[in-house]
Amino acid sequence: MALEHAILVSLSERAGSGYELTRRFEKSIGLFWSATHQQIYRVLKRMEEAGWVAVDVVAQSGRPDKKVYTVSDTGRAELVRWLAEPDPSAGPVELAVKIRGATFGDPAKVAEEIVRHRARHAERLDVYRQIEKRDFPAPAALSGRHLHQYLVLRGGIRVEEGQVEWFDEVLAALRPKDA
Repeated sequence: MALEHAILVSLSERAGSGYELTRRFEKSIGLFWSATHQQIYRVLKRMEEAGWVAVDVVAQSGRPDKKVYTVSDTGRAELVRWLAEPDPSAGPVELAVKIRGATFGDPAKVAEEIVRHRARHAERLDVYRQIEKRDFPAPAALSGRHLHQYLVLRGGIRVEEGQVEWFDEVLAALRPKDA
């Protein structure tokens, strides 16, 4: 995922200036993906050149003119395309942006992506649990190197459990209410 897609999601929610986007990122998407003011402005310029955003210049008294960005039809089409595109290498940040933007595309396609990622994480969780059972049958008796290996494995198990639980929560929420 590129910063462009996160910006398309944010601008689809509400038009804004580069400064306003930076503030929004700090309070929402930026909690798990940071983008500097300079990065956002560079990307907005590229997006404008690509036709993904339109710019309205608003005159301000005593200040430079303000550029307010909105998503163009071309930008909406790109967002819909990206939301529906499978990405086997997507991490939690990319998936979070897709979930946030689901309403601007096909939520069922986003749910399909979540199902694929859930299966991958559930499979990894099963492998980790098999290793735990096979290699660490008595964890209370561990010390030194073996304890340290076990603790790392437990960290992996906890991460995968969390991912699977989150995906289950997302899928339940995205399920049509009449289903």
